[in-house]
Amino acid sequence: AGVVAVIAGIASQEALGNIVSGLFIVSFKPFRIGDIIQIEGGMTGTVTDITLRHTVIQNFENQMIVVPNSVINKEKLINYKSVDKRICERLEIGISYDSDIDLARKIMTEEAEKHPLLIEKRTLKEIKDKVPKVPVKVVRLDSSAVILRLYAWTANPDDGWILRFDLLESIKKRFDKEGVEIGRASCRERV
Repeated sequence: AGVVAVIAGIASQEALGNIVSGLFIVSFKPFRIGDIIQIEGGMTGTVTDITLRHTVIQNFENQMIVVPNSVINKEKLINYKSVDKRICERLEIGISYDSDIDLARKIMTEEAEKHPLLIEKRTLKEIKDKVPKVPVKVVRLDSSAVILRLYAWTANPDDGWILRFDLLESIKKRFDKEGVEIGRASCRERV
């Protein structure tokens, strides 16, 4: 009887924690049904249901993920359905140490600037001061590649994904055509 009481106590404590967390989510509304959220650890998707016990997220592979509310309350989360839906798509590509950094930067910039989903995010002062619309920076020196990161703004996360995939292809084709070799530590996931 004592063991059963301990098990019931632990189970009810977890259930109570989920209910209290659910009440916080319903009260403070860090996200709503239909919002696209990312929970630290890589879970990303659209919120399809919020109950007192759990939140259901449908990811981009159309899988339903049931996350206990107590887990959501403990983790950092990003809500992509904020008032300003614009996002900065950061694309990293590694080039070999023998490749010309300036040429690679020029190709990446040109390919991004001609993409129809790219938006203007600079202020008038930044435009006047000739701040690049699409900055490309050396962000890391890996053992077999120089890592360049491109920063491109889109109107929303969906456009960001399209821009990312289009640029990966167009930049690769231009690199091949103009003799820029991609290093072994090449394209990385969204950070």
